[in-house]
Amino acid sequence: MRRGIKDYLKNLGQSVAFWTVTSASFVIFRFYGLDQEVGVAVLPGFENGQTFFQPMIVFTAIGFSLGLLYATIDYLFDRYVSRRMALFANLIFRSLVYFLVTTALLTASVGVFSRIFELDMDIEQGLWWLSDKRFWAFMYYIILSSFLFSFIKIAVERFGKGVFLRILMGKYKNPREEDRIFMFLDLKDSTTIAEKIGHFKYSQFIQDCFYDLNEVVPKFEAEIYQYVGDEAVLSWPYEKGLANNNCVGLFFAFERQKRSRKNYYIDKYGVFPEFKAGMHGGRLMAAEVGSVKKELAYHGDVINTSARIQGECNKHNVSLLVSGKLLKDLDLKIEKYSTSKSLGDILLKGKQKKVRIHTLTLADAVAG
Repeated sequence: MRRGIKDYLKNLGQSVAFWTVTSASFVIFRFYGLDQEVGVAVLPGFENGQTFFQPMIVFTAIGFSLGLLYATIDYLFDRYVSRRMALFANLIFRSLVYFLVTTALLTASVGVFSRIFELDMDIEQGLWWLSDKRFWAFMYYIILSSFLFSFIKIAVERFGKGVFLRILMGKYKNPREEDRIFMFLDLKDSTTIAEKIGHFKYSQFIQDCFYDLNEVVPKFEAEIYQYVGDEAVLSWPYEKGLANNNCVGLFFAFERQKRSRKNYYIDKYGVFPEFKAGMHGGRLMAAEVGSVKKELAYHGDVINTSARIQGECNKHNVSLLVSGKLLKDLDLKIEKYSTSKSLGDILLKGKQKKVRIHTLTLADAVAG
């Protein structure tokens, strides 16, 4: 619940800022310099330079209110509706709610500001908006702005915070070196589970698992690089992954999140999901790839080593393995938070040099 409120407040700030600026911009496009144009009649009360400043006050207030309302609608839909409704139906229903809320807000605003500024806006009661061209001009602008806002949100979610802006600026047109930590997170016994519950339920099962993963990802500042079947690949800029042991903390937080819904998994699927993970960090290359479908791709030994380390989990019957290099850079305070056991130097598949790996488990005091 606390996580949901925090996300709501963050989205609320973004929504209010965007719609306030957007509505103020509409006034610039629509009214700036209008009273100075030859042959353009202005409404009573808008003479003497007020044609711009009074609408600016009105529409800035409307934009602020829209930001509050839209953020609240999105929060309620995402929390209570989105998982139960098909995407197309969700979009239609949400758009209808937006329209009704916007119409109600504009109706109230016209009445309030007409009295404040003593203006005759020539607005009739009832369905005034059906034939009012000013209303439809503003609604058309709102629709276009909504597409822009949605595009920005989707792009940020797809590429991660900060990454979209760097891609927009063309920083990955040429490969760039970066220091990053990678985690390969994979479902244990996936084939057995799929055979037991069938492919349809198995798909729902994976959805639920990744919903739980997404519940903890923001708290630990992780970026989801890829979903590949029943596997998720997560990434952090190196220092951000080390900070507060984010890269390790996420795995154990994911375990706690799943355990909190254990009864749900058992009742619905008859099985509880267990995941294994391998982690490694270091320098690699990042580049924008593709033309038909563009994405940010990482290339280098760090990714291959992380995947190979995860592949050792079954062999050693453990859930989390970390490279010796990454463990050395972490500040785990092992005696308090976790138990570490070295598995020695292991020659991973496809590599010529051995890599030291360690298993990490949550200490009993913390796990409880």
